[in-house]
Amino acid sequence: MGWVVALHGGAGDIPRTLPQDRREIRETALRHCLEIAVSALKEHKSALDVVELVVRELENHPYFNAGRGSVLTSSGTVEMEACIMDGNTKKCGAVSGLKTVVNAISLARLVMEKTPHIYLAFDGAEEFAREQGVETVDPSHFITPENIERLQQAKEANRVQINYTQPMLNVSNNSDVPDGDSQLGTVGCVAVDSSGNLAAATSTGGFVNKMVGRIGDTPVVGAGNYANSFCAVSATGKGEDIIRATIGRDVAAVMEYKGVSLKEAADYVIESAPKGTAGLVAVSAKGEVTMPFNTTGMFRACATEDGYTEIGIWEHEQCD
Repeated sequence: MGWVVALHGGAGDIPRTLPQDRREIRETALRHCLEIAVSALKEHKSALDVVELVVRELENHPYFNAGRGSVLTSSGTVEMEACIMDGNTKKCGAVSGLKTVVNAISLARLVMEKTPHIYLAFDGAEEFAREQGVETVDPSHFITPENIERLQQAKEANRVQINYTQPMLNVSNNSDVPDGDSQLGTVGCVAVDSSGNLAAATSTGGFVNKMVGRIGDTPVVGAGNYANSFCAVSATGKGEDIIRATIGRDVAAVMEYKGVSLKEAADYVIESAPKGTAGLVAVSAKGEVTMPFNTTGMFRACATEDGYTEIGIWEHEQCD
């Protein structure tokens, strides 16, 4: 069995009319990150190191919704979250509510390796980051002009749709903005190395105009991120639906208890989720890879040791 890697830059209602410049900049980023992953795996780096390395790179890209490109809360702030998991040991680390940490995924790994805990959030996570000497910046670093515009558009869309007789039913639920840019989703990477080690890593800024303090699926082990001895999964889409469906763990459970292939398990889980809510990338200990979604599109890429590569956005489509 050889190594396999897959990564994503978010799933959602991505229209085929997405402007060419916005499409190309993300395709280029996916290709770049895939090349980084392939080089690392060829150098016999562990799956855990590879997924962290790739997600760090995606976090540093301003056109994906994680790290530098994180979308803004209803108060105009960032609250980043991430999770990383080692499949063979089931060790994992997660963080939420980060405002200053440049690479949330690396702090999640430190939680896994340097604490007796799995999950740290908000002030406690920020304090731990300072203790560990990870790179931090002023929160303004993450507040890009593009995301300020997205927040303004989402607030306006929410204002138009709100039912003033029952306002709490509509708080921060609408994140749609033009050209599919509301769907700059969660980023993630999964890998199995040539030794059969599995790992998954996922990072996000949440969704635009979310309530302050909201926690999504990404840091919830078994929902947006999961790895065991069968497979590694990174999910993307509507966090609340992914949590309800425990998508990451369900893929592994269907494989384990039904004895089916990774593709069959992942297809079953995605088809069972509400339409338009989820996508995932996954690899198995047998070297399988799959990238299903029930949304309009998903920014995605994968590569295998035998030379297969795929980069795509919509169904039945690969980028040049």
